[in-house]
Amino acid sequence: MKDSRGKSRQTVAGKWPALDIELIDAIISAYRGRGQTLLAPHRGNPVDVLVATILSQATSDVQSEKAFRSLKQAFPTWEEVILADPQDIEAAISKAGLGREKARNLQAALKRVRDDMGRIDLQKLAGLDPGEAMEYLLSLPGVGPKTAACTLLFGFDVPVFPVDTHILRIAKRLGIIPPAMSAKKAQVILNEMIPPDRMLEFHVGLIEHGRKVCKKRKPHCDNCAISNWCARREV
Repeated sequence: MKDSRGKSRQTVAGKWPALDIELIDAIISAYRGRGQTLLAPHRGNPVDVLVATILSQATSDVQSEKAFRSLKQAFPTWEEVILADPQDIEAAISKAGLGREKARNLQAALKRVRDDMGRIDLQKLAGLDPGEAMEYLLSLPGVGPKTAACTLLFGFDVPVFPVDTHILRIAKRLGIIPPAMSAKKAQVILNEMIPPDRMLEFHVGLIEHGRKVCKKRKPHCDNCAISNWCARREV
């Protein structure tokens, strides 16, 4: 298989094209020191990452970060969130949207963590195999593949590659995955394609690229660091 520059590309498991390391490094170089995600301030604190990622579901980073700050202002400890009236949590996180659902999931997830771990702390996951840690996180209310992967990547520095809407869109435009592929399936495939030592920076860089250049509508193709690889698919 060849990319848009005519270079041959190997396949993963005989089907999926391996990502060109030059493409990965082009994104990393373009956004190193510039890319930022809403999870960066919570790096190394898995519970904070978990909560922030649940709040980020189906909303913008700006609104979810406002909701996180509002939640912490209203309830300085996670134990207070567990004990709070769900309507008060919903009011605190209203800027993130889906307030009732997220409030219910936050309380239930935090309570599960406390019951399972003896306190509201996920550090015991650090001693597990990444697959086992992922399985546990996926068992928590409101936690899907992206949220679980973000918790591992930013909370524990485990090399996994979360796929959000920006990354999914870019991967489809590049022709890396089919246009109809789900984010869940794409995350499985991309985790096989990307070197572990580049996952964090590539993840952060692609999100920034999606925000600033490869936008959903009217992408700035003339200012694209990876235009040589792009099939310019209308995705």
